[in-house]
Amino acid sequence: MAKAQKVTPVEDNTGSTERKGPLVLAASVARGCEVLGKRWTPQLLVLLLQGPARFSVLVAAVPGLSRRVMTERLRELQDARLVERIVEPGPPITSTYGLTAEGEQLRPALEELCSWAERWDRTLNAS
Repeated sequence: MAKAQKVTPVEDNTGSTERKGPLVLAASVARGCEVLGKRWTPQLLVLLLQGPARFSVLVAAVPGLSRRVMTERLRELQDARLVERIVEPGPPITSTYGLTAEGEQLRPALEELCSWAERWDRTLNAS
């Protein structure tokens, strides 16, 4: 697998900057975006930053998200080892979803995304 090259603008003798070399997107970045870029996935991860939650709580917290799509997204996140399903013995048997250690590594990025979204939303509402 090719490692991504860092591309830095270079100033030429005219004072302009232009990219030197091809644009490169590392395969690992592409795979990460494929998982995290699906609709509803970031919202689910942000909710799980707050702690483990039951399926019904997650569904209720995201208006417009169907149970079928929720199930798909949670399974995809489990396959990516970002979320774990914890089955609690019953009766009734219940399932709780929480972030794995790998999922917790997304915390700084997701928190920054939330901060940016709040700032962006304020600028939209101010105009």
